[in-house]
Amino acid sequence: MNTAQVELAGEHWKAQPGQCLTMGRTGDVIIDDNLYLNRIFLVLFFADGFWWLANVGSRAHATLTGGSGLTTSQLGPGSRMPLVFAQTVVTFSAGPFNYEINLFIDEPILHTVGAPRTLDSADTNAGGTVFTEGQLLAILAVAEPMLKGSGVGLWAVPTAVQAAKRLGWTQTKFNRKLDNVCDKLDRAGVMGLKGARHEQALGRRARLAEYAVNSRIVTSHDLPMLDAEWGRGRHPVAAAI
Repeated sequence: MNTAQVELAGEHWKAQPGQCLTMGRTGDVIIDDNLYLNRIFLVLFFADGFWWLANVGSRAHATLTGGSGLTTSQLGPGSRMPLVFAQTVVTFSAGPFNYEINLFIDEPILHTVGAPRTLDSADTNAGGTVFTEGQLLAILAVAEPMLKGSGVGLWAVPTAVQAAKRLGWTQTKFNRKLDNVCDKLDRAGVMGLKGARHEQALGRRARLAEYAVNSRIVTSHDLPMLDAEWGRGRHPVAAAI
């Protein structure tokens, strides 16, 4: 049977055709008691041979990412969208907090096949922007708190000092990598990473973390790379062998 499953912060809810799951400040899946959330924000239901996700809220948009990051769509208030991949990641913001919900269906219409991504070589993201391994690690260090769990606000984004320490890098090295990342994304049209006349935007780390998570430049599966890089910094001789 084509069942669906909702995963939020390690908890799971299942639905079968003929059932629906409501999600929000109240409902079957209580996301949070955050007053910025609608009482009922999202509804998962089965119709016309598909599982659908509907945004029944009045304010917030949700971003749906499927196919291991190959497709990204916006779900605005009053709209609905069919779920065609085995897993769809739903991200959204409510006030100062960001959330992530995973949706799974047993009988997807589309399947993706590809080699797993690693940080061992240059990677391509954000509309063709190419990042080096070091640049991706800098992004990952900034986005780590948001990748570790839903409901973590932008206030949790680390300072430049904390991010450099997390990687085992000097402050100069981290700042250089961060500058390169922001320059590339700014040229690609990503707003909020540069101020007027190209001076550094004060909140660029928060904006970078938000953009990287929502566009899935980095995901929670990449987090072990941080410990690996920190270990190389502590044992440079062993890492060089």
